[in-house]
Order: sequence, then C-alpha cells, then structure tokens
Amino acid sequence: MIPFSPPRIDQKIIDEVSKALLSGWITTGPRTKLFEQKISEYCKCKKTIAVNSWTNGMEVLLRWWGIGPGDEVIIPAYTYCASANVIIHTGAKPVMVDINPSDFNISIENIKSAITNKTKVIMPVDISGLPCDYEELFDLINNPEILSLFDPNNEKQKKLGRILIASDAAHSFGAEYANQKSGSLADITCFSFHAVKNLTTAEGGAICFNLPKEFNHDSIYNEMCIKILHGQSKDALSKTKKGGWKYDVVEPGYKCNMTDIQAAIGLVELERYQENLQRRMKIFHLYDEGFKNKEWAITPISKTTKKTSSFHLYLLRIKNINEEQRNEIIQHIFDKEVSVNVHFQPLPILSAYKNLGYEISNYPNAWDNYSCEITLPVYYNLSNENVYKVISTVIESVNSVIK
Repeated sequence: MIPFSPPRIDQKIIDEVSKALLSGWITTGPRTKLFEQKISEYCKCKKTIAVNSWTNGMEVLLRWWGIGPGDEVIIPAYTYCASANVIIHTGAKPVMVDINPSDFNISIENIKSAITNKTKVIMPVDISGLPCDYEELFDLINNPEILSLFDPNNEKQKKLGRILIASDAAHSFGAEYANQKSGSLADITCFSFHAVKNLTTAEGGAICFNLPKEFNHDSIYNEMCIKILHGQSKDALSKTKKGGWKYDVVEPGYKCNMTDIQAAIGLVELERYQENLQRRMKIFHLYDEGFKNKEWAITPISKTTKKTSSFHLYLLRIKNINEEQRNEIIQHIFDKEVSVNVHFQPLPILSAYKNLGYEISNYPNAWDNYSCEITLPVYYNLSNENVYKVISTVIESVNSVIK
C-alpha cells in the first residue's frame, strides 16, 4: 500500500531526539529557543514563538488581539475546521466567504462584501501551500472606504488602525509570494508542524510576528511567552538560574508551549527543508506531466509569476463529475493499494456549522471544487516508481467510472 503522507523519521531525527532526551532538558528550553530563532531567520519575520499546535497558537493570538463576543473574523468556507473553531472558542463569529474557482484560496472580492464594522481580523488560508493574494488583500483593507468602517476596541487595534491580517499558513511553510517567504507576508502568521505537514515536530506550530514598526516585537514575544505558560512570569529555563525559583502569575494564561523534544525534530527538518521542497516540487512536476494529456484532469496551480507553493498537497480535480462519482473513483484507487484523501470538506457541509446556520448553497465555488477533488500522495520518500503507480492507478480508476 502506498501511504498518503508519512513523516520523514530517519536516524538523524532519532539521534537528535535522543540527544534532547539525554540532555536532561525535555520541556521548553535551549532547542526551542534556537528553533524560534531559525524560523525567524528563514521566514525573515521579526519574531517567532513556538507553540504546541497551530490551533492553540491561533486561539491565544486572537485572544491577545482582543477578539471576543461581538467581533467578526473572516475566513474561507473551504478550510479545515480548526480555522473556524478557534474563532468560535473566543466567542466571536466566523464569517465564511467563498473561494476562487481556480486555486482553492479565499476570494478577495467576496472578502470585500463581507467586511462590516465588526470585522477585526481576516484569516486567509494558504490552501495546499499556495499563498493567497496578499497584495490585493492589503490594498483592500487600506482602502479609505474599508478603513472608515474599522471600529477598534482596544489599544493594540487602535495602534494598527485597520483590520489585522492573521494568516493561516498551516500548509505554506517555505512558500513564496513576491519573493518573500510565508511568515513575512501577513501581520501575523501561524504555521502548523503536525505530523503530516512538510516540516513536522510531531505536533506543534509557530506564530510569526511581522507587525508595523510601531509595535515592539521583543515586548510582544515576552508577553506571548507568559500567555502560553499559564501566565507565569518565568519559564522553567529561567527558573534554573541560581536563586531564580520565585515567579509570579500575572494573568490566567494557557498551556501550549513547545518542548525541546519537538524542537529537536524541527531543527533537523528545518536544516534540510530546501531539499524537502525540491523533492516535493519534483513530485508535483511528475503528476503534472502524467495528467497533462487527460481532458478530464484539472491539475493544481503551484507556481505563478508571483507565487511559489510549498508543494504541500496535490489537489487534482476531475472535470464534469459529481460527489458520488468522485467517491467511487477514490474507492477504486484504494482498492488498488494507493492512499488518497480529500482536502477539504467545506465547513458548511459539516454538522457543527450547519447547526450554526451556515449553508453550502452560499458557497458554490467551494462546493464545486470539493465535489470533484482528490488529493494525491506527496512526501519526501515517495519514489518516482510509486509516483508513476499513483498516476496509472488514478487514470485507470477515473476511466472505470466515467467511461
């Protein structure tokens, strides 16, 4: 069976994790701090804080920004549930908008019509690793008409003076837009390092800050370190200093710090990340070549004059089929010992959000893209031979259903 997306766990990873375990320091410590520094250097952002998941990181970030009941946060209808859940947890309202028909990313035109005086944050999602249209997004929120709607409710929001762009870059570590790396494209960016991501720490994530110069990023980093550790004024590393045992709790915070065990994996992954990207790009190219002469195939956009994907997910669409036919094709593929997936089920078709009143009929592009989409395996150790097997299996399976 060809698996869908196994992590790259080899002897180098095992050795570094062993070193962390044997060091006597397994919680947040020197490796985590080094990992944060290396991410900032790689992404060219102003400050990074590592956390135990994208989800906890983004929720703490929204709460830090003052998001709560009465506020609205705009997200695409086509995303994973975490994007909406963190907003709901704060008491704010997720405002879902439709996507572009071509690339799965949030539509700027639809964002414009969704903005109200309650909008405090827009959360673009870089689906599959392809960056959203960030220049157009910033042009929109800086438009005088949109600026006049903005109604800040705390000092941070007043200082920014506009809607915050908080990027859901769970898929796009290493992607580029206008020659800038993901992590420096938005005001704040949140990455995921979950087991299936391009760069993994088993579980984990990072928040990259790139706010305007009016914001003191060292101060923000210190504040966030407190927030992700129960509001405690010192972390375990600080308390190891002679006489440094005493601490205060300055607020009722959260518990979502990254550990040095996770960071040990991340440091190895980051060191060889360009090699990983090159392999993933090659797999995308092989898929593109394999399907280019098939009239039924819509291959994903992974590179434009302005954008380069992180090559995280290969979202293949099959023309002129419905959801039932797509599901039948997937079953044929699995029967031939190849694992595939679907990314994603649009939020309005899931019970939790249907029960909140969201209706998929309001998001036709999201439905159309979902109903004919099949995600193919992409990972570093996927051999060319197995790529060719995936291609032939998909072609045979499609042909058996849409004769």
